[in-house]
Amino acid sequence: MEGPSEAIRPSSQHISLLRKWLIVLIVCTGSVCVTCASSIYTTTYDQITAEFDTPPLLATGGLSTFVLGIGLGPLLTGPLSEHYGRRPIYLISWSLFIIWTIPSAVGTNIQTLIIARFFQGFAGGTFLSVAGGTVSDIFAKDEIQKPMAVVSLAPFVGPSLGPVLGGFVNYYAPWRWTWYFVIIWGAVLLGFIVILAPETRVNIRERGAPESESSQKGIRVTARALSVSLLRPFQMLFMEPMCLCLDLYSAILLGILYLFFGAFPLVFKTTHGMNLWQVGLTFLGIIFGMLIAAASNPLWNNIRTRLVVRRDQVGSGTSEPEYRLPPAILGSLLIPFGLFWFGWTMYPSVHWMVPVVGSAVFGCGVLLVFTGVFTFFVDAYPRYAASALAANGFVRCTSAAAFPLFGNQMYEKLGHQWATSVLAFLTVAMMPFPWLFFGYGKLLRKRSSFAVDT
Repeated sequence: MEGPSEAIRPSSQHISLLRKWLIVLIVCTGSVCVTCASSIYTTTYDQITAEFDTPPLLATGGLSTFVLGIGLGPLLTGPLSEHYGRRPIYLISWSLFIIWTIPSAVGTNIQTLIIARFFQGFAGGTFLSVAGGTVSDIFAKDEIQKPMAVVSLAPFVGPSLGPVLGGFVNYYAPWRWTWYFVIIWGAVLLGFIVILAPETRVNIRERGAPESESSQKGIRVTARALSVSLLRPFQMLFMEPMCLCLDLYSAILLGILYLFFGAFPLVFKTTHGMNLWQVGLTFLGIIFGMLIAAASNPLWNNIRTRLVVRRDQVGSGTSEPEYRLPPAILGSLLIPFGLFWFGWTMYPSVHWMVPVVGSAVFGCGVLLVFTGVFTFFVDAYPRYAASALAANGFVRCTSAAAFPLFGNQMYEKLGHQWATSVLAFLTVAMMPFPWLFFGYGKLLRKRSSFAVDT
């Protein structure tokens, strides 16, 4: 007897390459939409603080609760997607994302926005963790580098795109049109998910169980499996040294990126006298840097191939998950360099383009690190990729929720140069992790209960 999902659950071997990339494009567009919705909120600050007569710090709470929701949601939906499949999780969570965006558009007080945005982020955060699992479902290990580069790019282009779009919307229209735009975007994407995104996880639990099977036994098995799945992200976070360290590094980087959504308007308005849409365009530097990092993907494929060939000369020619980390190694060098460049060129006497170029170097480094970390997780934990990414999402989004709450105060107290230097020194402290795991990751995987042993 076939379950109701059987007709839309093709084996990955029977999905054409074009269809695979269409699926990747759809789920990555969801990631862009969600993360864009997180940061586009910052462009409404001036209007909502005036309309609701609320202090700026309280308005920042809407950004923090959204990002916190992004971190918490995948802890539930990531493991559920491993048990019930990707498609139902995508459909339910995206529908809820659209529904919870409506209160942001029609809310009459700041409390409504802050609360609604938590649930909006909770529902939409599914795409940030399950997307990696979807890629691991449909692509072979030797094909995964390119789609994972796109998956890694999407959640970080989205936040930088938010101020660009929101700057124009809120400069020329009332702030509520920000959310009308997000609702329309989400509704169109929901249609694409319904029509074009099939189930990709083949080995999910069969829904059409034989009639003779005990229903109570089935419920107990399901409950036990779900409890294990829901605990797994935390188990991986605290029991896997590689997960813990790389997740902390990810947390620092995303925290800095979200801190910049408040710091950029402060810095560029006070130093260069820019208006809202002009400040929004300065984020194109970060986007440009990330696009350069994504375009470098063939270079990393060649480096990985050379590492495999070199290993073949001394024994087995199979790839290692650690061969995914070279982009993170380069990125760990570029990030502090870009931050110091940005901070110490932020003077009225220096053209505004110079710090923007520094932010592009930072953006390039950030994406290189996340590309290396995400592909490493998918390769090292193929069976539990969604859980590994959910744990990463929880840690980094918790940090991203906290950083904006003190970012502007830090820049006002320390000054633009030293505040940015503090952030740069944090990234310097995290710099050794990709190097260490590139050299010693194989030894740690042998002791792991979750990682693949190669």
